[in-house]
Amino acid sequence: MSMSIGNLPSLNGLKAFDVAARHLNFRLAAEELGVTQGAVAQHVRGLEAELGVALFERLPKSLALTGEGRSYVADVRRAFELLANATANLKPQPVKLVVSTTPTFASRWLIPRLPDFTSRHPDLDLHILATDRISSFQVDGVDLAVRYGSPPFGPGLAAELLFEQEIIAICNPSLVAEGAEPNNAEELSNYTLLHDAHNSWPEYIDRFLGGGGDPTLFRGISFSQTSHAIEAAIAGQGIAVATRAFVSTDIEAGRLRQVFDGALRARSHFYLVKPRYRKSEAVDKLQDWLRSQAQA
Repeated sequence: MSMSIGNLPSLNGLKAFDVAARHLNFRLAAEELGVTQGAVAQHVRGLEAELGVALFERLPKSLALTGEGRSYVADVRRAFELLANATANLKPQPVKLVVSTTPTFASRWLIPRLPDFTSRHPDLDLHILATDRISSFQVDGVDLAVRYGSPPFGPGLAAELLFEQEIIAICNPSLVAEGAEPNNAEELSNYTLLHDAHNSWPEYIDRFLGGGGDPTLFRGISFSQTSHAIEAAIAGQGIAVATRAFVSTDIEAGRLRQVFDGALRARSHFYLVKPRYRKSEAVDKLQDWLRSQAQA
């Protein structure tokens, strides 16, 4: 059957036919379309008259598609899908960005700040790839990475310092009262130390608590992720050492307190890393926003 554009069947008739064919019931089709049952039946009759074929067998309590109806409805549905896709493609699509970070950076620093980013840039669709594995800009489709370490990070990569890592000791305020902080390693051994994979406690003790002390005297719990050590500290399970930027909001909220005044300046810091010659306005917007958050 061939028709010119001007001779296409009624769109209302085609829609009524499609929905009625799905339900095999004019009443249910009418409920879905928000019209009367009589209107659906009338649209279908008009379509059948226009096409010159019966599309349904009218049974006492239901409908059944004729052979012509079964064939026609498949083509009609494909046509509606094409129309829907064509319409959707006219709408601006969000620009997708893949950001690679460590799990702790994602959970403790990036994710709490994301509502601000999405409100400022609703046209950008972020995917956070949080893993301790170094992701590939090519294989994993990464647009921008937050890397912990020291540059250079690889040939062809540009690195910008996001923030320096400053390590402090923190605990739940109820665990160590103000003015009752341990004064040396021996007094610290009365508390459980919470460790992460970076194991900064030995350096911290040497620098701020006079060193010394038998390592076997310290009770400890070790975690593979810094974020888990921080959560344990919030829960009052011991004292942790962590990057200040990861716990600043918890300190402000009173969930944590800094136990000692001393802060270690780490040898590795957090950098924004991207391919040097890959230009992207969307990546520039994300990088500007990350920079503003680190400076806030």
